[in-house]
Amino acid sequence: MAESTPELIHARPVFRPSVWIWAAIVLVLAAMFVHGLVTNPNYHWEIVWEYLFDPRVVSAVGWTLILTVAAMCLGILMAVTMAIMRMGTNPVLRAVSWAYIWFFRGTPIYTQLVFWGLVGVLYQRLSIGIPFGPEFFSFNTYDLITPAVAAILGLGLNEGAYLAEIVRGGLQSVDKGQWEAANALGMKRSTTLRRIVIPQAMRVIVPPTGNETISMLKTTSLVLAVPFSLELTFVSNAIGNKMFQPLPLLLVAAIYYLAITSILMIFQTRIEAYYGKGFDGEKPAKAGRGMSKRQQSILAAGTVHDDPTLEVTP
Repeated sequence: MAESTPELIHARPVFRPSVWIWAAIVLVLAAMFVHGLVTNPNYHWEIVWEYLFDPRVVSAVGWTLILTVAAMCLGILMAVTMAIMRMGTNPVLRAVSWAYIWFFRGTPIYTQLVFWGLVGVLYQRLSIGIPFGPEFFSFNTYDLITPAVAAILGLGLNEGAYLAEIVRGGLQSVDKGQWEAANALGMKRSTTLRRIVIPQAMRVIVPPTGNETISMLKTTSLVLAVPFSLELTFVSNAIGNKMFQPLPLLLVAAIYYLAITSILMIFQTRIEAYYGKGFDGEKPAKAGRGMSKRQQSILAAGTVHDDPTLEVTP
């Protein structure tokens, strides 16, 4: 009796009219929104395109990126340091870490920026030396802490307090057995952190850190409190108020913020995929890839394990 070859199953998705109904509703609403943007003369799109690449605006975008990157670098450095100190065995360092996080998370960022802007009023000169003894170095405060430095310090130190809890949560997400295994192999605590714990914790740390980076990009608009007047929001508002057309320049700033945020989201997705290998985000191999039609038909019929002659080629 000839062996019959089972046929492939051609599955068809269930028709769901609600999907098409919601798609039509969203499409209509999106078309109405775009039509309102394009046809409304009050947006003054001609002014938007005129000032989109204005040298003052482009320079402000550069300063905004510098503030964002520098503040995040300082914040990450402080966060890793404080998280390790808080998880350590030294009670003094744990207390210092707790006090840092308590203070910088408990006071508004705007207040902190104002303080950094007035630090030269509180301390006209800064010196390095022995307390109640001789001074080795002394310099004018405003010569060292310029408005740009004050803005970076204010943003970075505040961000470090929030990131410290993110880093600590990521480090604690790694199973304690990893520490025990490393200790059994005689690895130092610093080596265990650098080569075993931190790489595994990155998949938990990266997503919220990416969100904090995007938030930092927009928080730079508060550096006016320092005062720092070369940032994108301040420059666009200044140009718009001078022309008595604030809305078009706000649209210019919004376009740049959206563009930069989109690029940051792409980088965040790539980094998440890199550190998520072996945990999530990996697509399984396509079923039936590399098989002949007969092998695929047997696989579809669920008889792979019943056929000892079946050889699946990778």
